[in-house]
Amino acid sequence: MRVGTGWDVHRLGTGRKLILGGVVIPSEKGEIAHSDGDVLIHAIIDALLGALAKGDIGSHFPDSDPCYKDISSTHLLKLVLEQDLPPYHIVNLDTTIILQRPKLREHIDAIRANLAQVLQLEMHRVSVKAKTAETILGELGSGDAIIAQASVLISEIPC
Repeated sequence: MRVGTGWDVHRLGTGRKLILGGVVIPSEKGEIAHSDGDVLIHAIIDALLGALAKGDIGSHFPDSDPCYKDISSTHLLKLVLEQDLPPYHIVNLDTTIILQRPKLREHIDAIRANLAQVLQLEMHRVSVKAKTAETILGELGSGDAIIAQASVLISEIPC
């Protein structure tokens, strides 16, 4: 078994969609990024690559490469699952999103369901939690940034 952790942060701005776990969340602001900016999936990718000792998202999908401009982060996650994960499988995933607004409580189940589908996991193996910064911590507390953390447990598939 192997454990990986991932973390990502993006500034938020108008004119962008807020995408979390592949789900578009109604919001006045969205992630500012080279790709679609899905901070949660970016953290998950980093956790998976970390568990596999295969670097991080930037070494696989550099933001200096124009072919990744506005690309779906879900697509990048699927590439990691297909190309990097075998011969391992995911045992469980635990994530936390830190965002001042909008409140995510009513979207958590949709995010979990989408991640479970993409990762081919049962829902009880996917945890998504949402926290606020309680109006402290600079840009995060003022609603101008978002952070996601992910921990993943993987296990080798027996022959």
